This record gives sequence, C-alpha cells and structure tokens, in this order.
Amino acid sequence: MPTKSPRPRGRPRRFDPDQALVVAQRLFHARGYDAVSVADLTEALGINPPSFYAAFGSKAGLYARTLGHYSKTEGIPLTEILRPGRPVAEALAALLEEAARRYGADPGAAGCLAIEGTRCLDPAAREAARALTGAGGETIRRFVAATHPDSAGGLSDYVVTMMVGLSAMAREGHGPDRLLATARFAGRALAQAVAADAPR
Repeated sequence: MPTKSPRPRGRPRRFDPDQALVVAQRLFHARGYDAVSVADLTEALGINPPSFYAAFGSKAGLYARTLGHYSKTEGIPLTEILRPGRPVAEALAALLEEAARRYGADPGAAGCLAIEGTRCLDPAAREAARALTGAGGETIRRFVAATHPDSAGGLSDYVVTMMVGLSAMAREGHGPDRLLATARFAGRALAQAVAADAPR
C-alpha cells in the first residue's frame, strides 16, 4: 500500500518584494514595458493576481519601484562621475563612455531601462521613467552650469541626446565596442565645444 510522502516542515517560503523587483527588472529590461503583461509578471514572481495587486497596486506601480531599484543598483553613478572640480569635458566624456559600457554589457537586457521606458504606452509608467531621466538630465545641467553657465543647456542637452541614442543603438544590437567608439567620438566633440567656450 503506497504511503504518502511526508509534508514539508516549517513555514512555506514567503513572497520577497525585494527579489520580486530583481525579477521584474529583468523582464522589463529584456522585453520592454509594453511587452510584459501582468500574467507574465505573476508567473515569473510565483504569485496570483490578487497578491500582485495587493503588493504593487498595478503593473505601472511595480515598474516605478523597479526603476528605483534599477537606479540604485545598475544606473550610471552620476554623482561619482560628475564630481565637483572635475573638468567638464573629461567628466561628460567619461559619462558617455560609462553609458556605452553599461548599455551594451548584456545583449539580453540592452540599453537603459529608464530611457526606453520614456517611450512606453502606459502614461503612468512613462511618467515614472521620465521623472528619473529628467532628474538625471538636471544633474548633468547643474554640473556643467557650475563652471560653464552659458553652455549648460546646450551641453547637457547634447549629452542626454547621446545617451538616448546609445540606448537605442544598444537595443538595435550594437555591442559595447561599437557603442564605446561612438561615445568616444562624442567625447572629442564635447572637448572641442568646451574649449571653444573657454574665456580668452
């Protein structure tokens, strides 16, 4: 007569919100926000829809929290690169090179999660992504303005535009070497622009 296997002892494994952010980040980064469904998320997280909505409120709510996790763990360290006193051209070139390395490091999750999210169809998710990228752009502008106030708008817009382009090309399949070459080309252009702006 067959015997029943003993029931596992102890409490069942509890849902870990922090681990959920890691899993969700990977999905959103790999597929893009619009291509990830709530069903995809609940399956990947091992929870049912009611538990999902209780924990995160909505797909956009989870995405916003994922962006926060991304900025802390994998986002470009702006304050470290744009440290006070560092020459502007050097710092901005280093920023673009770091973006190139990070955006192309993982072909399965290429580009910048936040930048790519600014083009998604969900207004709430799009606004969350734009808030993060906007804060980054403002950090760049303030850094440049500290020493080159007249050029802060143009230089920061150029750098942000290049970062958007690097992210897009990483999504198109450009690898780290190709992205880095583009970033270094842009860095040379920045050096010329900053030199031309120097007082004579």
